[in-house]
Amino acid sequence: MVAAASLVVAVGSATGVMSALADGRPSTDARPLVTRSPSLRPQPAVPTPSPSKSPASPSPSAVKSSAKPRPEPARTTPRETANASARLYRHSDSQVLDWVSSHPGDTRRAVIASRIADRPAAVWFADFTPSTITGRVRAVTSAAAAQGRVPVVVPYAIPQRDCGGASEGGAPDLTAYDGWMDRFAAGLGVGEVIVILEPDSIAQSDCLTTGERADRFASLARAGRVLKAADPQARVYFDAGHSDWNPVAQQAALLKQAGAASAGASDGVFTNVSNFHRTSAEIAYARQVLSALGGPAGLGAVVDTSRNGNGAPADGEWCDPDGRKIGQAPTLRTGETRIDAYLWVKLPGESDGCKGSPGTFSPAYAYELAR
Repeated sequence: MVAAASLVVAVGSATGVMSALADGRPSTDARPLVTRSPSLRPQPAVPTPSPSKSPASPSPSAVKSSAKPRPEPARTTPRETANASARLYRHSDSQVLDWVSSHPGDTRRAVIASRIADRPAAVWFADFTPSTITGRVRAVTSAAAAQGRVPVVVPYAIPQRDCGGASEGGAPDLTAYDGWMDRFAAGLGVGEVIVILEPDSIAQSDCLTTGERADRFASLARAGRVLKAADPQARVYFDAGHSDWNPVAQQAALLKQAGAASAGASDGVFTNVSNFHRTSAEIAYARQVLSALGGPAGLGAVVDTSRNGNGAPADGEWCDPDGRKIGQAPTLRTGETRIDAYLWVKLPGESDGCKGSPGTFSPAYAYELAR
């Protein structure tokens, strides 16, 4: 068995749904989406990488998870721009910030505040609410623009999400999804923004028929074009799973079908969302996928480093596994060719369901990851 990187979402929960008012002011529940980690999936015929499936990858080197981020060397990717060093945006409303502000005397507070709460993390949009999505996205992007920072947003509403597993939900059909995505794009504004487009939507598409997969991939390709047309500074990344899920050639072929090789829709791929695989393994895997994918030379990759400081558990455990640590701090300057950013897409401390209720913030788990 291997763990797929699907994310359990508590849509509708006051603490879980990321929302914002249309006038740009965050609402009381405008916070990163409550998420949980991967559900178990049978191993594919050929082992590979991601929330869990791929040929064995070389033994990665250890990743430090110290309180202080490592120095950020200059990027060497061809995608470097004058704004490449802009700081990532930390959304002002999240479960971890709530906990830090309401527990001033807790002995764990200083560690959690400095090593998790002070780090920028992605903001998720996983509830299908066409009437409010534009304003809620705008609330995040406008707040980031006012600070001169780059937000990371995650649209997560594809139909048949998680193949009907624990994170099921999303739009009722692809026509509705396309309309929702139009409204999502309208909230991006004109500044820099990183879009993590639909985790698991490509790597975990084996539950769909050939026709259903083609239709989904057409909608994803359309989404990429719509997002980049709405905001030319948007950087859109497609789902490449992770280094222990699908084989490189298979994943690249799926990505190509979904439009990830098109400059008009894509800036590259993302890996390791909500998972634990070491950064070195993800870098190697992402480069191999990009090479097999083809497309413009400027396509790059981003890696979720939020919980991969000690790598993935040897036994494949995915539910709040012991011994994990936060990974490299989020940065837009990785010093690695074709690796555009290290991001915290999954917020460390949000439980997978074993050290707390699924998707809720667990201070004990956060402290274990951060200390």
